[in-house]
Amino acid sequence: MGIEKFVPCTLRLNKLMKGSGTDCVCVIDQDVLPTELKATFDEHRSFDKSFDSSISCFRAANVEQPVVYAPVGDLNDYDDVRSYQEAAKKSMQKVLKAGFNTPLLFVPKVKRFPQAELCTVLGALEQLYVPIHLREAQPGKDTRVTTLNVQIDDPKADEILREALILEAGRYVARDIGGGDPERMAPSQVEKYVKNLFDKLSMNVISDSNTLQKDYPLFAAVNRAADVVERHRGRIIFLEYKPPKPARKTLMLVGKGVTYDTGGADIKAGGVMAGMSRDKCGAAAVAGFMKVVNEIKPEDIHVVAALCMVRNSVGEECYVADEIITSRAGLLVRIGNTDAEGRMCMTDALCRMKEMAIEQSLPDPHLFTIATLTGHAFMSAGEGQSIAIDNSVAHQADHARKLQAAGQTYGEPFEVSVLRPSDFAFNAGKVIGEDLVQANNAPSVRTPRGHQVPAAFMIMASGLDKHGINAKVPLKYTHIDIAGSAGEYPAMPTAAPLVSLVKTHLIG
Repeated sequence: MGIEKFVPCTLRLNKLMKGSGTDCVCVIDQDVLPTELKATFDEHRSFDKSFDSSISCFRAANVEQPVVYAPVGDLNDYDDVRSYQEAAKKSMQKVLKAGFNTPLLFVPKVKRFPQAELCTVLGALEQLYVPIHLREAQPGKDTRVTTLNVQIDDPKADEILREALILEAGRYVARDIGGGDPERMAPSQVEKYVKNLFDKLSMNVISDSNTLQKDYPLFAAVNRAADVVERHRGRIIFLEYKPPKPARKTLMLVGKGVTYDTGGADIKAGGVMAGMSRDKCGAAAVAGFMKVVNEIKPEDIHVVAALCMVRNSVGEECYVADEIITSRAGLLVRIGNTDAEGRMCMTDALCRMKEMAIEQSLPDPHLFTIATLTGHAFMSAGEGQSIAIDNSVAHQADHARKLQAAGQTYGEPFEVSVLRPSDFAFNAGKVIGEDLVQANNAPSVRTPRGHQVPAAFMIMASGLDKHGINAKVPLKYTHIDIAGSAGEYPAMPTAAPLVSLVKTHLIG
């Protein structure tokens, strides 16, 4: 399927304002202003003190099309490139409200933010996304504008546009999966959707209940209640890209794909269950990342992904606290809270990735888990920020800081957390007959170090703690908690941290 199917409208580079087939002109930066508009802008400033801080739409004497002005405004030392993304989004909001269909966006080149051009285009495309249920229910509403024309005064304009198309294709996939409702993107529906995405990747789906119980027992525990409803049955979708040349490194990504999280037996009560269809945004971001891999086809990077698609249902078959379950790595895990299902559904797949890295002697492997895992991460980092946590081996390579730098550059900011001995001690078994405790029975927001502790659990329960700096086979591992950055329901998912991962590991 062509990449143009995975962007919300036709994206076109346009170097002309007159006779360009556009129906409005969008400006977000007063320093990037067509000569024909300068007098009109000065006139508006002469009587409107809010002109450069509010959105407006007006006609200019020397320009055929109406003008939409959504100013970036004055920036301080702590603002980042997201200011340009937000301005581009606001300009498209005005375009849509005004009824325009072929806007021309003037994309600024900004010395302070070298990637502002790319980020501006991505911001505009994000606003123009149409959710999958609306596209399917009302085909006539599958686009919000016909064409987004962009004017980029840069010798690399074609390259910027091509990169925006590739990244947006990945983000589009991530939004479709992450934003799809609990039935449209139930585990079986995600499998069907993903099958149509890739022509350069192999796909292996594990959905047989007995196989899951034997090989992925922690995942199977979460799946138990949903497994009695055919359309809700869980599955782990493995995707793999093998490069044409010998690989110099291997990326191994595991995504949390909880299609709906009731909390299970420890049910989410008090009105906090709404929005839990977004608990699959980690797997959605991984699928989007693989879409980018499929499009750029890296010559020497091997990529393996696991989408852990499961519904944390409640019912007579649901797993409960106090159960002892043996993980794939052979550790006895006592369940403390069924609402800590994210670490459960990913850990065995992470263990499988570890096994593949060792058994196949994969070059320079780096393992990841990506998840909307904890409310603690949201409270710690705040809305809009992801959290990256390296194990000792990845920390030695300063990986989280590199990811943070990419995020700062491309509008997907990260905070970096560090694992401490207390995080591992928290998960240690308390009595004879248990190796690990999966969780306490308090919400993560009331648990000290509530987003670091699950990362330590996954390291221990998967056996990655045996592959530290001084081990015979050291393995890099990074956990990324996107509870703060995935997007607040009911707003559309952001697809974070897709761009940062791509820029750190594929096309930096």
